[in-house]
Amino acid sequence: MKKSLLALAILSAGAAYADEGMWMPQQLPQIAKQLKAAGLKLDPATLTKLTEFPAGAIVSLGGCSASFVSPQGLVVTNHHCVYGSIASNSTPERNLLANGFVAHSLAEELPASPGTRIFVTREVLNVTDKVITPDVAKLSGKARSDAIERNQKSLVAACEKDEGHRCSVPAFYGSLEYYLIKQLEIRDVRLVHAPAEGVGKFGGDTDNWMWPRHTGDYGFYRAYVSKDGKAADYSKDNVPYTPKHVLKLAREGVKEGDFVMAMGYPGRTNRHRLPSEVKFTFDWFYPAFVKASGETLAVIDRETKDSKDTALKYASQVAGINNYYKNRQGMIDSYADSDFLARKTAQHEELKAWVNADAKRKAEYAADIEKVEKLIAERDADTKADFYYGYSQPRLLNTARSLYRLAIESQKPDAERKAGYQTRDLPRFKSGVAALVRTYDPKVDKAIVMHHMKNYLAQPAAEHKAAFDAALGLRAGMSDAELSAALDKLYSGSQLGDAAVRTAWLDKKPADFQASNDAFIKAAVAMYEAAMKEEAEEEELAGNIQQAYASYMKAKIAFMKTKGQAVYPDANSTLRVTYGNVASRDHGADGTTWTAFTTVNGVVAKHTGKGEFNAPKAQLDAIKRKEFGKYADPKLKTVPVDFLATLDITGGNSGSAALNAKGELVGLAFDGTLDSIISDWDFNKAKTRDIQVDLRYILWNMKYVDKADNLLKEMGAE
Repeated sequence: MKKSLLALAILSAGAAYADEGMWMPQQLPQIAKQLKAAGLKLDPATLTKLTEFPAGAIVSLGGCSASFVSPQGLVVTNHHCVYGSIASNSTPERNLLANGFVAHSLAEELPASPGTRIFVTREVLNVTDKVITPDVAKLSGKARSDAIERNQKSLVAACEKDEGHRCSVPAFYGSLEYYLIKQLEIRDVRLVHAPAEGVGKFGGDTDNWMWPRHTGDYGFYRAYVSKDGKAADYSKDNVPYTPKHVLKLAREGVKEGDFVMAMGYPGRTNRHRLPSEVKFTFDWFYPAFVKASGETLAVIDRETKDSKDTALKYASQVAGINNYYKNRQGMIDSYADSDFLARKTAQHEELKAWVNADAKRKAEYAADIEKVEKLIAERDADTKADFYYGYSQPRLLNTARSLYRLAIESQKPDAERKAGYQTRDLPRFKSGVAALVRTYDPKVDKAIVMHHMKNYLAQPAAEHKAAFDAALGLRAGMSDAELSAALDKLYSGSQLGDAAVRTAWLDKKPADFQASNDAFIKAAVAMYEAAMKEEAEEEELAGNIQQAYASYMKAKIAFMKTKGQAVYPDANSTLRVTYGNVASRDHGADGTTWTAFTTVNGVVAKHTGKGEFNAPKAQLDAIKRKEFGKYADPKLKTVPVDFLATLDITGGNSGSAALNAKGELVGLAFDGTLDSIISDWDFNKAKTRDIQVDLRYILWNMKYVDKADNLLKEMGAE
């Protein structure tokens, strides 16, 4: 990878931030002494090579992380990362969610849910000078946003001339830097194995983000390509992909104190945010999100309780909402008991004092720091005003709006289309249209929309969207009966609920949309002009924020460098490495301690035979017989289930390979603890612990419960 001067402005060896940091791979040689001191036996320089071991075995699922574990393209990740594929293949008669699934041959493997992808990173290059050219640097507002997007699209188009690859140009350090990332996009993905829900989701939402934990959060996909090794759509003629590198399974399990590292694709962190952003998020946005999420879950529960098929359709959505609901509430609770805002404010004031203490620094940075604070306040006000509007969108209306925008953009040359509506994006549209078949029910959707629309209509008139209200026949003061009738008319007046009809609209022209009497299509057309005006205003604001925020980050990097402190960028769904140790933790005012490991004994203790704590009989019988084989820990005298470590992870790291000091697989990261997840914003070394499912539990369960001997042999575990 091409090195960046800013990316190298990091902590000198020997400083005290040993476990903190989601490091870009090219930064690792700069912290080699810290890695070695923590216990790494590999040369840190080898970890920078994305196409070599072990990074070459790490892949992204576009929301989760995963790893190749066999030369036949077998991929291991978390159960909750394959959950949608299990659900989409489940029926009341063949409930794979409840009972689990094992393919004992390639022929038995099932297609993953529509749109599932495996992304294999091939190249990462610093392209900041190609995105922020001298001409772009002179621009502001929407003109700047548009110019940056043009340059990004140009780089992506050139990169994607290599057929079968997906390229992107994400921003780092608050849009101060840009990197071109090239990935092989494997489109034929198949479900291979997932344990029963009583293993893969044992403890359910009750145990989510909690410790002690006894969840076997693992599952397997397989990557398929054409016979000539190219990325291809699903076909019975495709063959398993042959990865260049495969993770080796550790023969010895980890113990407390051992070095571990995780390699994966963390989603978003917010450690460089301004104090005003912290205050808005924790005082308003997260509480509003938690409230709305809880209400959505209640509506789905009410509307699906009498239909197993409908409940299965919404199972994946419910799991996702529950996850974020508990996550955000945990952050709110941690924030309430902390001095985070006060510390953040003091740090920001210290930065500004440093800037203003020098005439040159003041001239370069002061105005932008003041400007970015005002611009972000404007953005936060817009977010607040639009909150319930966002929750009031029927899913088929959103589909119709996307399809109409696609039809309009498709009239332009591909390079001039809005990002997200180019030819390269058509597979995503088709997958989204197809996925609705198993994830949508009009009765449930209408109930969710009606609930949130009441909150929207109760807002002041100035916060209403006139085009939206007119298109859907809404007005302030509507009774519940009137609102229900308006929604009934909307839903009954559309045929977009039919998969064939939805698919046909992918090839329609703008005139076809404008002539349509379909209720959702008509609403989409009616809302379009206002939406484009609003988008332009948002892009003007975003362009101004990008310019000022980049200057703020440049000042922060320079300031922190004078203090000898690290400046790793916030997570942005790109490959990162985090390291630490297997570690227990003191917990609670009464001096209680969380042990580093849980075991199968805890599964028996928690088992109730129903609901979230319903372990499979075959598993309970094996535990009772103490049929542990070679997977028992010599000290624990039983099979470990999950373990704690000091790894710095966040959403997107789910499924990340936990590796030992030699780079061997020892587990899969899948969660954090509730009182430490605020580390997305405020890293706390004493509290931060992440949770891994232990490889020994995965292999033991596959051997003695699910009889997946073919997969064990394939991975070299037998």
